[in-house]
Amino acid sequence: MSTPQYDLAIMGAGAAGLTAADFAVQTGAKTALLENDRIGGDCTWTGCVPSKSLIRAATVAHHARVAARYGIQVNEPVVDMVGVRAWLRGTIEQIYGPTRPESLRKKGMEVLVGATRFVDPHMLEVGNDRIRAKKILICTGAEPRIPEITGLEQVRFYTYHQIFENDRLPQHLLVIGGGPLGCEIAQAYRRLGADVTLFAEHLLPAEEPEVSTLISRVFEKEGLRRITARAKSVSRHGAAIRVESDAGSATGDLLLVAAGRVPRVRGFGLDAAGVRYSEHGIAVNDHLQTSVSHIYAAGDVIGGPQYSHLAGWQGFQAVRNALFPGNSSGTAQALPRITFTAPEVAQIGLTERAARQRYHDDLQIRSFDIGRIDRAVNDDDPLGLLKILAHRNGLIVGASIVAERAGETITEISVAMRNRLKLRDLAATIHPYPTYSTGIQHLATAMAVETSFSGTSGRVLREVSALWRNH
Repeated sequence: MSTPQYDLAIMGAGAAGLTAADFAVQTGAKTALLENDRIGGDCTWTGCVPSKSLIRAATVAHHARVAARYGIQVNEPVVDMVGVRAWLRGTIEQIYGPTRPESLRKKGMEVLVGATRFVDPHMLEVGNDRIRAKKILICTGAEPRIPEITGLEQVRFYTYHQIFENDRLPQHLLVIGGGPLGCEIAQAYRRLGADVTLFAEHLLPAEEPEVSTLISRVFEKEGLRRITARAKSVSRHGAAIRVESDAGSATGDLLLVAAGRVPRVRGFGLDAAGVRYSEHGIAVNDHLQTSVSHIYAAGDVIGGPQYSHLAGWQGFQAVRNALFPGNSSGTAQALPRITFTAPEVAQIGLTERAARQRYHDDLQIRSFDIGRIDRAVNDDDPLGLLKILAHRNGLIVGASIVAERAGETITEISVAMRNRLKLRDLAATIHPYPTYSTGIQHLATAMAVETSFSGTSGRVLREVSALWRNH
């Protein structure tokens, strides 16, 4: 029996693999999509989809508790975690539907599910089958990082792989890790009604210091306790779990470890293919090409920023480079990221510290409280900020937004940076009122005017204006 031959084989059917396969079949390439677990990857089953659905459920409970503030009287909400889990499963199923194997096959690709590994640089084994491919794209994603904490292996703990199947509201949730996942789940469970203690030296450490401070204030206001140190040890005390740190300890009945993710590089036979990799991921060049010229890699498996939208974009770029002449960069120049706490945290480009290191004094930085935006007042969204960093020539180099709709609002900045628009371009664009985006227009206008009327050019403009007024 002959071995099936393909133009392109894609290992992994998460965000990167699905986007890559969809593009590849449109080019006319004979494409095989290989997955050793479930189509959709972390994003569909244990990441973006269930986490945002959990946040939605928690937001409903929170709104019920604070409804009296708006003159609406409701009873204290009763949280049924079995029902919450059913809601999560329902949203997963709805989003998974169009990516079922039978749906993907209708698009023209072959879908093979089973343990996948390289036999040699061109041959892959999928379950009991073998295939050959001219080009191969590796999109095997990432998995939870388990930190070295004394006693952790002796207690039952959850990672993002299990937490969304939980059907019991704990009395006290303990969370190890102050990154996006730790913050999102900690706040969601607090809003659902659990006591929550979070162990983290810093909240959202990749963000601007003032952003971390704002989120700390929000968490404190909502009754979420934070111990400002890393967890050192974990132990079981009957049915309870105790976490110790240098700054304090806490005892709870459910433990979530949210210490980040590591690329999934083991068990795929990368050595048999000659692909160079380490614990930090598969090594690729700027065109997403591995150490083997016909093998590419994209998404979380190559290390670096781990976002579904980046993975999908890289999957597209990798296919473009594999199947067409010329090369496109697999490095995003303007990459937005969002943490879906309430308020949301959105960031793109450089932080102030990084911008000052690169541009020194050739910078213009302005920010203001989100409460100055009329729509934020309407929405009772008082804690937040809008911050824009620009070069003296008006090009935007970074921005941070903390607001209920930060994730939607940051897209305008992303488009501006991608197309090298300047502050004056944002200022001159009519924005609908009342929206959060009007804040970007107001801030961009203030910055553009400030630039225009500074230095020699500003002096000339004022002189011209004076002559015209007296004309």
